[in-house]
Amino acid sequence: MTAQKTVIARAAVLDIVGVLAFVAIGRRNHDEGTGIGAVLSVAAPFLIALAMAWAGSRAWRAPQSLRAGIAVWVSTVVVGLALRRLVFDHGIATPFVIVATLFLGFVLLGWRLVARRLART
Repeated sequence: MTAQKTVIARAAVLDIVGVLAFVAIGRRNHDEGTGIGAVLSVAAPFLIALAMAWAGSRAWRAPQSLRAGIAVWVSTVVVGLALRRLVFDHGIATPFVIVATLFLGFVLLGWRLVARRLART
């Protein structure tokens, strides 16, 4: 695997893990099931949105850039919430929207900021 493909794969995995962590932590904090099936069923709209965000923003071109991160973050939140409500028929209460936006922003931008910092040293 080339160095660029490795960077892309790591970036995609970190984004996916961030979405899964968001769902798993939320389910745990609400005393709901944290089995893989339960987590995946709640994460599905956000994982679909994440894939769409990567495709729409062409994040693979510069997966560690903040520009890609912002596009992926905003698209994942907006499309994920829309899919959650309209396709998966789950609620999107205001506190959930706030937590989803902040948490996903933290993880989807956070690792990119760390990667940029490490690249400078």
